[in-house]
Amino acid sequence: MIVGLELAPGDVVREGDLQRRLGIGRTPIREALQRLARDQFVTVLPRRGMLVSGIDVTELGLLYETRAVLEPFAARLACARGREEHWTAMAEALELAGAPGVTTTELLDLDRTCHELTWAAAGNRFLTDTLDTLYAQSDRLWHLYLADVADMGHAVEEHGRILDAFRHGDAHRAAALAETHVRSFDAQIRAALREHLEAPVAGR
Repeated sequence: MIVGLELAPGDVVREGDLQRRLGIGRTPIREALQRLARDQFVTVLPRRGMLVSGIDVTELGLLYETRAVLEPFAARLACARGREEHWTAMAEALELAGAPGVTTTELLDLDRTCHELTWAAAGNRFLTDTLDTLYAQSDRLWHLYLADVADMGHAVEEHGRILDAFRHGDAHRAAALAETHVRSFDAQIRAALREHLEAPVAGR
């Protein structure tokens, strides 16, 4: 809900509302909110409750420089530890991307699937937990700035080349392609953000 902007930055988060909407008890809601606070998706304000955290554009560089190091590392591990079942699942996901009428949002879901399969193949749960959080923050930026204009076709093509490197056991190429993939997304976000900031204010 936060990533997809159903709960937007600045929205108040109320436990009771979440219980009614999600149909689950107070304890799992509180545990989820504690983790969301730790991962900086919600902000706890003493005596005021919780708000959905804003997106600090000044930290974009930190987000993507971290992903640009960890995603290639995960790709190297995946090359060494991955099994054919991982590559078959990735190939099947990429095949779905070519289906008629596939939407941009569906392509983003397939992009996430390819990343998750890479993390699974890497076999390092600490790395996966970190990358999962970083990807979710990137996903939120995508929904905020690019959902209506982005072309995810290139991302699918990049995953196809990464898969080819995996299947050939070429860790160096897989890592280089993973870094290019992350930096390409970073460049799109920055361009969209510049356009957003430079847009004339209505009525002026």
